[in-house]
Amino acid sequence: MKIVLASKNNHKLAEMSAILSQLGVEVVLESDVGVDVEVEETGETFEENAALKAQAVMKASGLPAIADDSGLCVTALGGGPGVYSARYGGEGLTDKDRYELVLSGLSGQIDRSAKFVSCICCAFPNGDTLTARGECPGLITYGPRGEDGFGYDPVFLVPEKRKTFAQMTGEEKNAISHRGRALEQFKTELEKYLSESAQ
Repeated sequence: MKIVLASKNNHKLAEMSAILSQLGVEVVLESDVGVDVEVEETGETFEENAALKAQAVMKASGLPAIADDSGLCVTALGGGPGVYSARYGGEGLTDKDRYELVLSGLSGQIDRSAKFVSCICCAFPNGDTLTARGECPGLITYGPRGEDGFGYDPVFLVPEKRKTFAQMTGEEKNAISHRGRALEQFKTELEKYLSESAQ
């Protein structure tokens, strides 16, 4: 089965392929099937945005489409940046600009608790949808640590690992990350769906 990833992010493609290939699912980018869809993320929740993206790419490609909407929710910032994580602070900012904005927002704050959330939606041409959600709790550091990862990874510390996401290998991060957890849940849902469809 081929599923189109409603994203142009190669990091997400690698993470999704690593887990879904175990089910014999081939995950491809929009560009691989000649589709280029810009979806306005107008949803107020991660679930709504994931569904908007999956539906749009499924309609444009005629193939099952999978989308993930994820972000960082910081307790002392009222759950922000949340669904605005990728656009936090406005257009034209780099990942570094955005995590520095979070750090400055937490200046003087003792509560550094936060969580990464990932919601996955897969839309099928027959109208069926599958959804999954994963969360990874952690703390916001006082400064960036590590060279790997992307987005807010350098300032997101997983206490039991004593490492930020940016200090972990891809395997370490996938084993505990919000997207890794959502994908494992999604894999179970998809496995059940495929076996029921085959009957």
